[in-house]
Amino acid sequence: MIQIGLIVNPVAGLGGSVGLKGTDGMVEEALRRGAEPLSNERAKTALRGLLPLKDEAVIYTGSGDLGEASARSLGFETQVLHETSGSTGAGDTRALAKKLALRGVDLILFAGGDGTAADMYEAIGEKHPVLGIPTGVKIYSPVYATTPAAAGELARLYLTGFRSELEQAEVLDIDEEQYRLGRVDVRLRGYLSVPRKNRLIQGRKAPSLLSEQAAADAIAAAVIRDMEQDVCYLIGAGTTTYRVTERLGLAGTLIGVDLICNKQLIEADVYGSRILELAAGRPLKLVLTVTGGQGFLLGRGNQQLTPAVLQAVGKDNIIVIATQLKLASLGGRPLLLDTGSEETDRELSGYYKVIAGHNRYIAAKAE
Repeated sequence: MIQIGLIVNPVAGLGGSVGLKGTDGMVEEALRRGAEPLSNERAKTALRGLLPLKDEAVIYTGSGDLGEASARSLGFETQVLHETSGSTGAGDTRALAKKLALRGVDLILFAGGDGTAADMYEAIGEKHPVLGIPTGVKIYSPVYATTPAAAGELARLYLTGFRSELEQAEVLDIDEEQYRLGRVDVRLRGYLSVPRKNRLIQGRKAPSLLSEQAAADAIAAAVIRDMEQDVCYLIGAGTTTYRVTERLGLAGTLIGVDLICNKQLIEADVYGSRILELAAGRPLKLVLTVTGGQGFLLGRGNQQLTPAVLQAVGKDNIIVIATQLKLASLGGRPLLLDTGSEETDRELSGYYKVIAGHNRYIAAKAE
């Protein structure tokens, strides 16, 4: 039998859709704002990729939302190695990871964000094969597949011997309190061993270079030049997009989403239902940039842009901006979409005309 380990952090990513830029210490506030847990649904998306192996596999996991519920709902033979009292925490992740490694499972799938990856490293180090299912808010660590579906595909390939090699990948984590203040403090926590296939594993996020500032200024000027009267603009998170609000002299947010109309700030750091409320009855456009090194257009650090918001905007009203160097760093790989809705991902896929400078445009495909 194929032995698969499964760990789900049920609160990972909970703060993303409600503008909290993370979940550490913010679970109650996220729930108060109306956030809905998505980790188990994303874990199930990954597990569907393993359904062809269902009759020859057993999933070892933790009770309830720690993994058991997701695995059993899809009909997998499931054995619980770690019982919880209902609520779970980092201690449960570490305890279950140790038990799975001792059991000698063929691969441990874990659903979470950078904090969960750090817990995995602390528990089992870099010797045991693991693979991350992305459910967190801002994922820097290249131990995660690009999407939950890609995690399922890569896990199946690895478990059936098509991709047997492993690679040590960095576990990176950020200080979420500093991140909420607009400061990115990324620290190397260690390494995990993951199956490697470039198309399915996300890259390490590359920081913006100081030499890129002039290019970002030219892009921001182009966006401002083309802004239409009485049209609302959502300005997404990132250093390139932040130059737009800076050039307008507005007090926007570096790692949040801001709403601007007629070159005035309507509200900073907006999210989900609040965006729909403020923009009701007005034309709406969205300015996005690409995460350097990873290539994500949606789904990393901008979960405030929920599927409902993206449906209201529409593909034709998305303005993509990125410097030529940032696009070149992707090595020809497509831009990535991971909105949490497969239907929305499909609707937003295709080609975009990326503003890369003054009167300079580059075609890029998103998928």
